[in-house]
Amino acid sequence: MFDNADAILLARIQFAFTVSFHFLFPAFTIGLASFLAVLNGLWLWTKDHKYLDLFRYWVKIFALAFAMGVVSGIVMSYQFGTNWSAFSDKAGPVIGAPMAYEVLSAFFLEAGFLGIMLFGRDRVGPTLHMIACAAVALGTAFSAFWILSVNSWMHTPAGFEIDAETGQFLPTDFWQVIFNPSFPFRLMHTVTAAYLTTAFIVGGVAALHLLRHRHRRDKVSPATRTMFSMAMWMAAIFAPVQIVLGDFHGINTLEHQPAKVMAMEGHFESHDEGAPLYLFGIPNQDEQRLDYAIGIPKLSSLILKHDLNAPLAGLDTIPREDQPPVAIVFWSFRIMVALGFAMLGIGVWSLWARWRGMLFDSPMLHRAALVMSPAGLIAVLAGWVTTEVGRQPFTVYGHLRTVDSAAPLDAAAVGASLVAFIIVYFAVFGAGTYYILRLMSRSPANNEPRLKDVTNSPTRTAGTTPAQQHPTRNVQPGE
Repeated sequence: MFDNADAILLARIQFAFTVSFHFLFPAFTIGLASFLAVLNGLWLWTKDHKYLDLFRYWVKIFALAFAMGVVSGIVMSYQFGTNWSAFSDKAGPVIGAPMAYEVLSAFFLEAGFLGIMLFGRDRVGPTLHMIACAAVALGTAFSAFWILSVNSWMHTPAGFEIDAETGQFLPTDFWQVIFNPSFPFRLMHTVTAAYLTTAFIVGGVAALHLLRHRHRRDKVSPATRTMFSMAMWMAAIFAPVQIVLGDFHGINTLEHQPAKVMAMEGHFESHDEGAPLYLFGIPNQDEQRLDYAIGIPKLSSLILKHDLNAPLAGLDTIPREDQPPVAIVFWSFRIMVALGFAMLGIGVWSLWARWRGMLFDSPMLHRAALVMSPAGLIAVLAGWVTTEVGRQPFTVYGHLRTVDSAAPLDAAAVGASLVAFIIVYFAVFGAGTYYILRLMSRSPANNEPRLKDVTNSPTRTAGTTPAQQHPTRNVQPGE
């Protein structure tokens, strides 16, 4: 089946498939962990039961999403030693330490306090439970910090030298390795994207229940109204912030990875007196042109260099063998930008509805929020594709090519594992995602049950009859 396939291409597809599945869960849980910490803090501060109901509602979803993120991440890491062993050998002395720090700091922080966050409210007291919620939220941010530091180094390598005999990258300054030129922009852009992703999922769930209650003409719970209000505030605040951060990130990318920006913009030719912003076109990399181009004159120069007449170089200045796949980068970038402006539109719409006192009585807004609920997930995937495909044909930009990073494996071996991953992932993570959607389909209840109230039944074989509880058994506090 894979006898005539390219082993390196299959290895890239396999890594793209597994990292895409994995990235969906952290993109959700980074924001959700902070949302839960805020809800718990509001409950302790105000004693308003709607915040506790929301915490109990979303912590069940968080527990499942967090677990699937951990499992999918473990699978990904093995590929560094299988499909990409040459990359691991050469870049390991630099990226090994930050990846270890991610486990030793972020993952240990999350794992150490997760159990207290999920089950410890009645056992450790409100103060320590609040500390646990904050620690889990901080741990997810630490995880993003270290992983994005490694990834950013691969795009803008710094603080290293290459051993002449082994070809290995050796660290000379770990501060430069960690805080490489693109890292601050990439970290802010990605973490903000995670918060927006969570906001639109939470807002979409709340919109679903607002529409259902409107259809049934029954009373909406205070928790549902609060959930929608908080999500729309996040959308209104963070969507414009994300667009500004994206502009900063784009300018930084133009400085350090100009070929990527040329592909994003569809600029095959250089422009000496202002470059147009192409809204639409069909990249023709073989002929080095953008067919059927529709653009706005000089707007790209204004955005990237803040000068209408600023010159911009094109892909005609980049050797063919160093150009990224333009069509993929061109279209994934436009998907990301389009969704970003759509999220901004929802945020502005929600402000207008809030000002009119119609935030909870605007079915058109609720339908739009429901449709946009997966927009954050799609946008982060499109952004990830833009970033990673735009780095090609390098794994360490400008220094190590992808073709020199792969392990010497046959295409049949890589293809077989790819097929196995696809089958297992869709079965396991498909079931988990289905269960998450089932949890979301139920609206938050007044006096929402605790997580341990729905998980403390003993596991038993299907079809057997559980034993009667002994009438004299004493139930301990917190059980």
